[in-house]
Amino acid sequence: MNIFFGEAALSQVSMMTNNYDKFFVLTDENIYGIYSSMIASMLPEKEITKIVVPCGEQSKSIENVMLIWNKLFVSNAGRDSLLINLGGGTISDLGGFAASTYKRGIDFVNVPTTLLAMIDASIGGKNGINYKNYKNQIGLFSEPKSIIINTQFLKTLNERDIKSGVAEMMKYAFVADSSFIDLDLDNYMEYIEKAAMTKDEIVSLDMRESGLRKILNFGHTIGHALESYYVDKENYLTHGEAVALGIYSSLYLSVKYCGLDENWLFFYEMWFKGNLDLLNLDDFDVDKIMKYISHDKKSKGGKPRFVLVAKPEKPVVDVEVMPSDIKDSILILKNKFSK
Repeated sequence: MNIFFGEAALSQVSMMTNNYDKFFVLTDENIYGIYSSMIASMLPEKEITKIVVPCGEQSKSIENVMLIWNKLFVSNAGRDSLLINLGGGTISDLGGFAASTYKRGIDFVNVPTTLLAMIDASIGGKNGINYKNYKNQIGLFSEPKSIIINTQFLKTLNERDIKSGVAEMMKYAFVADSSFIDLDLDNYMEYIEKAAMTKDEIVSLDMRESGLRKILNFGHTIGHALESYYVDKENYLTHGEAVALGIYSSLYLSVKYCGLDENWLFFYEMWFKGNLDLLNLDDFDVDKIMKYISHDKKSKGGKPRFVLVAKPEKPVVDVEVMPSDIKDSILILKNKFSK
């Protein structure tokens, strides 16, 4: 798999034309509204079939997978067809899953348009959909042929989406590269390529998440539970916002279970409040959030396992945490980060 960066990266799509007979672009309604003319010109000498789904996390459903399969089927797509996923993490997850299961797998390319997708979601070959509001319960590992990262797409993002991506990027400061501690809203553009390559390097060593790759789940056990809990509420959380809260909970637990210096907890609280917005955490039901955690994919024997840290760049995987401590780490979030 190759990752291409820069304004000229989109030209890589046209260089693939000789390898494929049919071309499809999957995107969402927002992206299509902004970039419809660009999609039409992506492969000027080829016919492109467009597949457009609604925006948002709830589009990661079996119904939309079937929509994509049907579009491929009625268009006589074969294994010499290419699916281009143009959008954020929802599109790369959904499109990667649909492409990898249609006719036992056709090639796909990810063209991320959000910061979070550029530095995380489009990289690593994890593809999947949600089930009964539980995040990423159905999926598989299958890498794209290439990932094309053009930061010009970020010009159309709103501030909330930028902050969501920056929050996801901050996890690297604790599990992989302490230089990310200097990351903030003023300099995040300088870290995009480094973040993307950091994830790619980790994944290349452990594609199936049997060891090293587990460190990328830092903040995600509680983060995914919060995201799932709020997904159909008016005060929904973006993935990055939920992970940002999950990182604080993980640091809180790291102090207790791994001897992390408590000053890192204070540092992260100040970083959060300096770079992200306080969140609307109304209807906060810790018991229901705990139920989502019980279905976490990383659980063993029905017990959730956490990625914690002893210090920056020293992650500790598969830590079993007492339910009472998990609850404490969740309850503190409302006091610290709610409006």
